[in-house]
Amino acid sequence: MVAEDDTSGDDASGDDASGDDTSGADLPATGWAVLGLLSFGTELSGYDLKKWADWSLGFFYWSPSFSQIYGELKRLEKAGYATSRMVTPETGGRGKRVYRITEAGTAAVRTWTREAPVEPPVLKHGVMLRLWLGHLMGPARMRDVLATHQDYAETMRRRAAADAEGAATEPAWAYTELTLKWAERYYAAERERAAEMLAELAELEERQESGRPDGD
Repeated sequence: MVAEDDTSGDDASGDDASGDDTSGADLPATGWAVLGLLSFGTELSGYDLKKWADWSLGFFYWSPSFSQIYGELKRLEKAGYATSRMVTPETGGRGKRVYRITEAGTAAVRTWTREAPVEPPVLKHGVMLRLWLGHLMGPARMRDVLATHQDYAETMRRRAAADAEGAATEPAWAYTELTLKWAERYYAAERERAAEMLAELAELEERQESGRPDGD
């Protein structure tokens, strides 16, 4: 993915990075994510970082907001993990601030990646929550929710597949490509699970209409 130029300026700081603690051990997850994005070695603006996060992190973890990114960049600079400079386009116009990881930042994120505990995934699935409360929603509304989720999953699968193909063109993004392939398969599975639930919902409706036990 080619990062786009930011003409809005990158001097703003985020509301979500409160506190002045710059200890590496105390960086929040967003801080490690931003530092990880910088670890690919490219000098990036806050706008670029947001685009890169949407292109990668957003498929499997979360994509931080602009305010979170700017706040963490400020924190990382204070910690000595990143440096920044203002650049002005040769054609003139408003400049932008770009950031680069330092040797200390690379060492810190490498240590965190290798040594910090890997937290297990936590499933927070809004569609499953609605299915659990299906007795309050009714089958017609539940079908709509499942069908919408099925379409969403397919859209995300296509996006992940396209971005994986893009990552394949850059050797430095080999692990990003693998991660995006995982995301593609995850969303394909989500699409299939939604289709299965739609079929099972139809069977449940038939049992209820015929007065037969629903299997609970």
